[in-house]
This record gives sequence, C-alpha cells and structure tokens, in this order.
Amino acid sequence: MAPARALGTRHLTLPLAYQYVQLYLYAMARPSLREKIVESGVQTLHKRGYAGAGVREITADAGVAQGCFTNHFRSKEAFAVTVLDRYQERTQAIMDATLRDASRPAVERLHAYFDAIAEWLEAAGWRYGCLVGNMSLEVTEQSELLRTHLIDVSSALTSSFAEAVRAGQKAGEIRSDLDAADMAVFILASWQGAMMRMKVDRSPRPIEQFRRVLFATVLAS
Repeated sequence: MAPARALGTRHLTLPLAYQYVQLYLYAMARPSLREKIVESGVQTLHKRGYAGAGVREITADAGVAQGCFTNHFRSKEAFAVTVLDRYQERTQAIMDATLRDASRPAVERLHAYFDAIAEWLEAAGWRYGCLVGNMSLEVTEQSELLRTHLIDVSSALTSSFAEAVRAGQKAGEIRSDLDAADMAVFILASWQGAMMRMKVDRSPRPIEQFRRVLFATVLAS
C-alpha cells in the first residue's frame, strides 16, 4: 500500500509544481508594468513635454491602466526623475563607446559622439532634441526636485566632455589656452542650443553649423 500512496502523492504534486514553474516563467518573460511605463515614458516626455504629458497620456502611451501609475510612482515629478535617469543611462552608454574610448584620438571621440547622437536625431525626424535640454527649459521654475536632478545630470554630461577635451589637450590635438571644464560647459550649452534650433527648423543644418564652428575654433589645436 505504501508504494500506491507514494504514487498518488506524486501525481498530485507534479502538476502543482508544474503550474508554479509555468507561472514563474510567464512572469519572468513579461516586462514589469513599471518598466513599460518608464520605457514608454522616455518617448512620451520627448514627444509631449513634461506639461503636456498627464497621467492619462503617460499610461495610454505605455498601454497600461491609469491605476498602474500611482502603484509605481508617488508623483509625476518622481516619474520624470526616473525617466531622466533612464535617458541618462542611454546617453552614458553612447559616451562610453565614443567620448571615453581611449583607443581613439580625442577629437575623433568627439566626432563619434556627435555622429551617434545625430543618427538618433535623424531617426526622430529632427523633432525631439535632447530630453535634458527640453526639460531644463520647461520645468526649472515648476519643480525644485527636477531642477536639482537636472543639475546632476548636466554635470555628468559636462564631465564626460571635459574628460575628452583634457585628453585632446594633453595630446596636442586641442588648444590648451582654455580651461577644459569651461570648454565642456560651453560645448554642452551650445550643443543643446543647436538642437533646440534644429527642432524649430526640423532640419540638421543647425547642428551641422555648430559642429563646423566648434571644431574650427574651440576645439582647434
């Protein structure tokens, strides 16, 4: 009788275990709702702007119920901070492959970075520009939380430019009569300004003009 009882228990246990495995695999295969909202949110804030993107628009673009937003984010400000961090992660990945690529000369690194960003801008139809620049113009008088976070993000971007400029100065590729940190601030501010004009014109011409002048003057040896 003992073997029969054991067999019966086995028949009851295996299907239940199998169901748990199925549920686990199903959950692992699906991105979390929070992740869907964040991923979609990068595009939503780019397209609609901070003021134009309410919870209704954010969740509709992500394809989730509105209640999901408040389950994962305590406020729209907190959501925007998370989206900025995600955008920054992508920007830093591009910088790692270009500005921080020590195997290449510094000027070539800078060209590679602007080339990589220009490809994304072209794919977007020259419409959206830099999310950091867009939000810097839009929210700094509305949200102290976002203002201070944008300072941190901009500082990280500036540091990456300064690192490449210093390498170029050390190698004699870039003029050394200007401070690298000052040059980095100027480059980032001018780059964001060029992208703003690009959005208005819906044309790459402003960023092409920026690059010609930058490499002929500020970054000349």
